Amino acid sequence: MKTLVNTRNFPVFFDGLFSKDLNTNLLERTQRFSAQEPAVNIIENEAGFRLDVAAPGLQKEDFKINFENNLLTISAKVEAQTAETTEKYSHKEFSTGSFSRSFTLPNSIDGEQIKAIYNNGILKVELPKKEEAKKHPRAIEVA
Repeated sequence: MKTLVNTRNFPVFFDGLFSKDLNTNLLERTQRFSAQEPAVNIIENEAGFRLDVAAPGLQKEDFKINFENNLLTISAKVEAQTAETTEKYSHKEFSTGSFSRSFTLPNSIDGEQIKAIYNNGILKVELPKKEEAKKHPRAIEVA
């Protein structure tokens, strides 16, 4: 007994697995997830560290920054409401968004001197080093 397989269905099946729509959906989900947790650049210099947090569209009042037991936590919560009313219908939308990122800081950070500024969609958090942790060049004489 001979079984016939319709091979014309295989390309259709595989095309569905690797379609542009599937890739687009995965990309959109990745972008939404990334939007919930903003990207952070960490820069070290002689005086300390700086965190640059990409958070466009927020206001400085939206941020909450805590430092306790060498743990720096940056969070934000935004709530917005839009309303549109015409003669025939009323349309309202609520949107909320939030994120929280925590960083364990080294003991060399002076927690009393941490400062933050928000400008042009970037939150910059200055993390100065304690004076004893700063690297000072020292000349060593040869005996």
